[in-house]
Formats: sequence, C-alpha cells, structure tokens
Amino acid sequence: MSNLTASRVLKPIGTAGSLFAFALDVLRGLFRRPFQLREFIQQAWFLASVTIVPTALVAIPFGAVIALQVGGLIKQFGAQSFTGSASVLAVIQQAAPIGTALLIAGAGGSAIAADLGARKIREELDAMMVLGIDPIQRLVVPRVLACMMVAVFLNGMVSVVGVSGGYVFNVVLQDGTPGAYLASFTALAQLPDLWIGLIKALIFGLIAAIVASYKGMNAGGGPKGVGDAVNESVVITFLLLFVVNFILSTVYLQIVPPKVA
Repeated sequence: MSNLTASRVLKPIGTAGSLFAFALDVLRGLFRRPFQLREFIQQAWFLASVTIVPTALVAIPFGAVIALQVGGLIKQFGAQSFTGSASVLAVIQQAAPIGTALLIAGAGGSAIAADLGARKIREELDAMMVLGIDPIQRLVVPRVLACMMVAVFLNGMVSVVGVSGGYVFNVVLQDGTPGAYLASFTALAQLPDLWIGLIKALIFGLIAAIVASYKGMNAGGGPKGVGDAVNESVVITFLLLFVVNFILSTVYLQIVPPKVA
C-alpha cells in the first residue's frame, strides 16, 4: 500500500520532469535545420481557421464586461474621465492574452494533441524514428512556431475588438462621453503595456503547443488514450497559463513603474 501511495505521489513529479525535458528538446529543435516551412504554413492556417471566429466572439463580451465593471466602479469615485484608460489597461494587459490563450489551448491545442495522438497509436511516430526522422523537428517545431505566431495575431485582434466593444458599451449603456473615453487612453496607459500583452501571448502560445504536443506524442491505449490525452493537455495548459500569467504580471509591475496621470 505504501508503494502504491508513493507511486501516486511521484507520478506528477515524473510527468513534470518529462514535460520539461520535452520542452528543452523542442527549444533545441527550433534552431536545427532543415526548417519545415510547408508544415508551418499549413499548421498556422489551420490554427487560425479554428480559433479566429471563436476568439472574436469571446473578445466582445470580454471588453463589454470590463467596461461595465470598471465604468461603474470609477463612477462611484467621480473619475469617469479615466474609464477609457482603465478599460484599455485591463483588456490589453490581462483580458486579451488570457482570452487568446484559452482559445489557443482549447481549440488549437486540443487539435494538436488529437493529431499527434492519432499518429502515435498508428505507430507513425515510431516509423519516422526508424527512418531516422526526428518527430520533434518534423512535426512539433512547426506546430509550436505556428501556435506562437497565431497567438500574437489573435492577441492583437482581441485587443482591438475588446477595446472597441468596451467603447460602445461605455458610451451607449453608461452615457459616457466618446471624446473623454478616447482621450483618456494615454492618461494611464503606456507603450510597455502593449508589449507585455504581446509577450504574454507569445509565451502562452508556446506553452499550449508544447503541452499539447507532449500529451499527444505520449498517448497510449488506443482511441480512448487519445481522448484522455486531449483532455489532460487542455487542463494542464489552463493551470500553467494562470500561474505563468500571475508571474509575468508580478514581474512586469515590479519592473515597469505605473504611469502617473
């Protein structure tokens, strides 16, 4: 009984170690040649096609809820002129990267895990290794780079749609002044706020692709194992994303001083 308990305790540690080693192999593969350009373009197009519409639809309520909550809170303090700036900060720094990451992990990551898992149970990956082809360089690296690039572009789209949605809801539902909302953008926001959002999206895309690829390439037990790998990849990615987001936000606030209005 004690051995069983010990194995259950040590299993997550072993999985974390294997995932970290896999991530190092992927990072090394990024600089190896030849680069699979065709696979990269195909994966980027596929990821964009399955995520762009859901991301746009999610961005609208993100911006609306933030605008309504921030606008109502600021109105109690009599600082309505800062509604636009506060809403933009919330969208660019937090909502856009998180929304992008959730869609990338939920739609794109699950597709990557399912594809690689199906290749695994069909023994395609073993056949590639027998032929001297590295599956990480051939299959994983293009998917990781595609996921990172698509995440950055989706982050920009969510930022634009979220800020626009916040503007509409603030002006229409909260009787805000359009000129004051637009003029307050530069009151508290600054250029590093935009950079941290892009950096978060880039890192979140990297994490989602690596976790999905790892779970897919280690799937076992037939089709049921592939389904379990997809579910596990999404759950693990979500947990890692929130932890990494907290760390990045904390480091950013310590390094970049807030702008004084």
